Amino acid sequence: MAGSSKKVIFAALVGNAAIAAMKFFAAAFTGSSAMFSEGIHSVVDTGNQILLLFGLKQAKKPADKRYPFGHGKEVYFWSFVVAILIFAVGAGLSAVKGYEHIVHPQVITDPIWNYVVLSIALIVEGIVFFVAIKEFHKSKGERDYLEAIQQGKDPAMFVVLLEDAAALLGLFVAMLGVALSQLTGNYIYDGVASAVIALILAAIAALLAYETKGLLIGESANEEVVSGIRKLVSESPAVERVNEVLTVHMGPEYILVNLSVDFIDTFHTQEMETAIAKIDKNIKEKFTHVSRIFIEAESWKFTY
Repeated sequence: MAGSSKKVIFAALVGNAAIAAMKFFAAAFTGSSAMFSEGIHSVVDTGNQILLLFGLKQAKKPADKRYPFGHGKEVYFWSFVVAILIFAVGAGLSAVKGYEHIVHPQVITDPIWNYVVLSIALIVEGIVFFVAIKEFHKSKGERDYLEAIQQGKDPAMFVVLLEDAAALLGLFVAMLGVALSQLTGNYIYDGVASAVIALILAAIAALLAYETKGLLIGESANEEVVSGIRKLVSESPAVERVNEVLTVHMGPEYILVNLSVDFIDTFHTQEMETAIAKIDKNIKEKFTHVSRIFIEAESWKFTY
């Protein structure tokens, strides 16, 4: 999973860096507000990819005394920072630029450069989006895309996917704004396009912030994992009843499990130790992302 995330992020990083330079060149040459907003968009996306790569690197740091469960949540923190940057820098600057050009429209000179750059950007962003959607499709399983984003535990994957979707939509809006300005002679449409791009970025930022917030606080594993662990433990001959199965993602590939189990009363201490060791082994073999398991021997009648 981490390898797929890095592949998608690197593809987006290279594409966005090249596109940002072209967009700012076209904006400076033609005076287009929409093109300037798109340049900001690409710069923010490039910075975001760098932050995501940094988060993935930090998440690989081993556990220590201060962080006994490792640094897996680093990627969640930096993904949340990405959402803030998209909103504050991307949407904020685009909104300001759009407002300026709506109040004081500016003539777009040599708009052909805008069309050339936007067309190239559409091709590059389309390739990057194809890579992102292909890798995301592998990880989403039978779930639809919205459900996969809501239940996904690897934010690096869906952050890039949503960024690329917003980038493609923003390019179409920018091209429409430039075209309407040229066709009607009313250059307010260029400023309106910037404002629409700002709204797109704000919406994406809000969605990303909402999804990464749950992971940062401590989201449980998906229901199929929780129910699968419960079923596996209940099949042990030493178990009378499974009281609770509590899980939390400490990182995209690190699940912490806490079990409350009512063991059969006739089992002796040594037999129980053997049973617990087998339960631990079976869970980790079937659910490879489970890294740590804590088992509490609690009678159901005293727990509930």
